[in-house]
Amino acid sequence: MGKFYITTAIAYTSRKPHIGNTYEIILTDAIARWRRFIGDDVFFLTGTDEHGQKIQEIAEAEGIAPQEYVDRIAGQIKDIANMLNISYDKFIRTTDDYHVEAVKKIFKKLYDQGDIYKSEYEGWYCTPCESFWTETQLVDGKCPDCGREVKKTKEEAYFLRLSKYQDRLMQYIEENPDFIQPESRKKEMINNFIKPGLQDLCVSRSSFTWGIPVEFDPGHVIYVWIDALSNYITALGYTPDEKGELYKKYWPADVHIIGKDILRFHTIYWPIMLMALGEPLPKQVFGHPWMLFGEEKMSKSRGNVIYAEDLVRHFGVDAVRYYSLHEMPFANDGTITYDVFMSRYNSDLANTLGNLVNRTVAMINKYFDGVIQPDSVPGEFDEGLKTVCIESVTKIEEKMLTWHIADSLDEIWHIVDRANKYIDETAPWVLAKNEQDRSRLGTVLYNLAEAIRIIAALLSSFMPDTAEKIAAQINAKTLDYNSIKSFGATEPGTKVGAPEPLFARIDIDKKLVELAAENAQEEKIELAPFKDFCEFDDFLKLDLRVGKVIECERVKKSDKLLRFTLQVGSETRQILSGIAKFHSPEELIGKNVVFVANFKPRKMMGLESQGMILSAEYNDELSVLTTVKEDIQSGAEIV
Repeated sequence: MGKFYITTAIAYTSRKPHIGNTYEIILTDAIARWRRFIGDDVFFLTGTDEHGQKIQEIAEAEGIAPQEYVDRIAGQIKDIANMLNISYDKFIRTTDDYHVEAVKKIFKKLYDQGDIYKSEYEGWYCTPCESFWTETQLVDGKCPDCGREVKKTKEEAYFLRLSKYQDRLMQYIEENPDFIQPESRKKEMINNFIKPGLQDLCVSRSSFTWGIPVEFDPGHVIYVWIDALSNYITALGYTPDEKGELYKKYWPADVHIIGKDILRFHTIYWPIMLMALGEPLPKQVFGHPWMLFGEEKMSKSRGNVIYAEDLVRHFGVDAVRYYSLHEMPFANDGTITYDVFMSRYNSDLANTLGNLVNRTVAMINKYFDGVIQPDSVPGEFDEGLKTVCIESVTKIEEKMLTWHIADSLDEIWHIVDRANKYIDETAPWVLAKNEQDRSRLGTVLYNLAEAIRIIAALLSSFMPDTAEKIAAQINAKTLDYNSIKSFGATEPGTKVGAPEPLFARIDIDKKLVELAAENAQEEKIELAPFKDFCEFDDFLKLDLRVGKVIECERVKKSDKLLRFTLQVGSETRQILSGIAKFHSPEELIGKNVVFVANFKPRKMMGLESQGMILSAEYNDELSVLTTVKEDIQSGAEIV
């Protein structure tokens, strides 16, 4: 087979990632393992993004150096990857010396050839998003991406000429229709960002120091985009002066696996950087959906964050890998709650898969002293089982080429289900009662052992520990790819091991009580600093009201804005709020929300907004404030 280079986005070291963040590396690992399984020479890169104003401010608040802070968080991120059995080939940190030196050279090359120029930026800056915004781009006076506070900023900066490469980028996307996946994301990038016209990108900062310095202008540090995005080539030994052997071997990347929220950076900024450097573009960028808690984005302020290590501690690594991969659709957001997780665990892992392996091994031990018999007496239902096994392998091959991971697991479970049905159809316990049916019984159990071997081989990319345990129980001699293209690689005469449960069934009600008690012991949240005192008369100027949400929908051509229609007494009001990243419209309809009623109306995306809905902020997340009493009169004044 061929070379295959796959990457995750590098994780930002502002805080420990939750399971929603961790999903990406599990997804990428399954793809990398599959490509190795089918014979590809794979290089799998992951790592951490460690510079920026936000990290500097967090470190200063803790009274430690930024390097000390990122060392700690990067260590946690790497520990999580190792805990989840992630088979990465390299873990890059943007504080690594080789990366720092390469980025300096990249910046200098782009400057020397005129693709980076010095100017001045004046606008609004969002520290958590590390993004600049114009006045018209703000939503309710806040960041349109995350809804948090912004600061008026004016500073000298260097800019990358995105506009120079706009037409060339558009041509590349048209000539490579699979470059951006899924298709819906490609349309979003073209219609919302490229066609309206690209603005030159700020690529340096002079108001903080935690970053890679611009060597020829010491007052500047290189801004996140050139620093972080270039990791995909610096990890392979690239510099503008020299291209390392790994770069020559693996670049361009076959696919960047990233979250849908950072698609713009990877499909616009990154390709233009590569064009300016004269390097090939990645073959594909796949923007995966989010894993939500129920219907909400995970947020510490809402108390709905689940961490991978907690799931692993309670349910095991492969159960976490299975749920993460199976419950995330190709293009739509997935969901996780403890009760749904445990229901899936019991039904799919304990009952369906675990039961198949356990009773097959138990029957081989019971009826043939643990020795697998030859496939000598074919019967009525054999071909049905064999056909499902072979056809499923072919279907999985096709689905894995287009990153349909959940569908691939469904195909594996198609074999599991068919094997369980085969047991019911052939009734081995009945065959065991008659000596003349003994050879037929041996064939039935051979077919089950072979089906289980194929299942184990296929699961090795998704649930590697479970695949090894299954292989050990049936003493499979091979799980390689070529051995599952046909049915019959299990060797008669093989002695199986003792049956051991793969997944112990969970008492869900009991476990939920245990989890609730554990969560109650969590540390208290750390509050943001209180703002300066204000006069009582200043507060009285605000007209705070209760409004009942009677309509809520996303604003067309905006991935940030929600449009609310509020019932306020006998009238209605329309308010736009930049919280689409944190709430789905459906969850807010019927809720009573608190809003500022006496802000002057303003236009956003061609729509008038008549107020501002209040949200609570914690740990970079926003949660709309709803009243405690759902039956409170709309229009009521907050005093």
